Amino acid sequence: MTLLMLACTSPDGATGLPTTLPDTNQLECYDTEGSPGCSEDSLFGQDAQYVRYSPSYTDNGDDTVTDEVTGLVWQWEQLDKVAYADAEGVCDALELGGRDDWRVPTIKESYSLMDFSGATGTGDLSGGVPSDAVPYIDDTAFDFAYGDTEAGERFIDVQFITTNVYVSMAFADNSGSESGESCFFGVNHADGRIKCYPTDSGTWQLRCVAGDTGYGENDLADNDDGTVTDDATGLMWMQDDSGDGMDWGSALAFCEDSTDSGHDDWRLPDAKELQSIVDYSRSPDTTGSAALDPVFNATGILDEAGDENWGWYWTSTTHLDGNVPGTDAAYIAFGEALGYTTGSASGEEHLLDVHGAGAQRGDPKTGAAEDWPQWGLGPQGDVRRVFNLARCVRDLD
Repeated sequence: MTLLMLACTSPDGATGLPTTLPDTNQLECYDTEGSPGCSEDSLFGQDAQYVRYSPSYTDNGDDTVTDEVTGLVWQWEQLDKVAYADAEGVCDALELGGRDDWRVPTIKESYSLMDFSGATGTGDLSGGVPSDAVPYIDDTAFDFAYGDTEAGERFIDVQFITTNVYVSMAFADNSGSESGESCFFGVNHADGRIKCYPTDSGTWQLRCVAGDTGYGENDLADNDDGTVTDDATGLMWMQDDSGDGMDWGSALAFCEDSTDSGHDDWRLPDAKELQSIVDYSRSPDTTGSAALDPVFNATGILDEAGDENWGWYWTSTTHLDGNVPGTDAAYIAFGEALGYTTGSASGEEHLLDVHGAGAQRGDPKTGAAEDWPQWGLGPQGDVRRVFNLARCVRDLD
């Protein structure tokens, strides 16, 4: 086994793969107890052991920043307290850098800035910013501020608006007793997650983007050999997933040991690679499918309520969050991102799609679901599964 450390420049440069996906910038490996250290023997295949395009930003000297990997141009400033309904007008009216093509980013554009060298920190969410908190965005390249705790916000209240409104509803259940609410998928650069936030209430953060509008669009082809190629990213995917849920270490080994379709260089995808194939036009509720192009096969599951659903998929990226940072790894929810929460109509705690199919969260790397409280984790009572699916990826030859 060898580390894949590719010397890459921008997609238009002289070296590197034909990809637009920036690396997650996770530079260290972590074991199941959160201890750092990469190994050739144990838990091999982690995010830090495979580097494609390292993030690279240029300060243009006019309050704009160019991402040299994606080619996108970003507003340097973080705009706070923007209502979702106002975001499009804010970007349309922006006069910056001599450009007139500013727009609200898509979820994939916004997620391209996620930096998994970040850490949520180990302080109280209701207190000030923990001393060990590190933003999930390069704050040497971009303006960044945590939530205003003196104004009653949590320090992690840094949720950036995107154009992707969930095709279903958050906080709805299958019985119809909870009608749900419209929500958009937002990127949180304070806690390293994607979830769905209300479109009709609240205020959020905004950073406008300019440039090529094609970023994040897939170019998928069925190779008729059990693989799918995405020419937009230069990645090849297994058409099938693992079929069975497994803990994180087993998922890493499943991909590292695979010789599927005659290839022996499969790996577990990092968070940005896996999020790149989410199809945000699909959901279990609206299309009766995973949030995934039908060129892929997705294993159906019975969820914690006994309903037909689709699974969550492990990434190779450690999520530095929680009381013991490094004990969770990031997953992408291609089925509903469920949580046990108090319904607004019934007042009873029950299982709802609290974050939306296409969310990115974190799950314990090892253990068992029954080791965790029945009512989940955090304010939305996130379900903890521990055993999730794997879909392997490799670089195109």
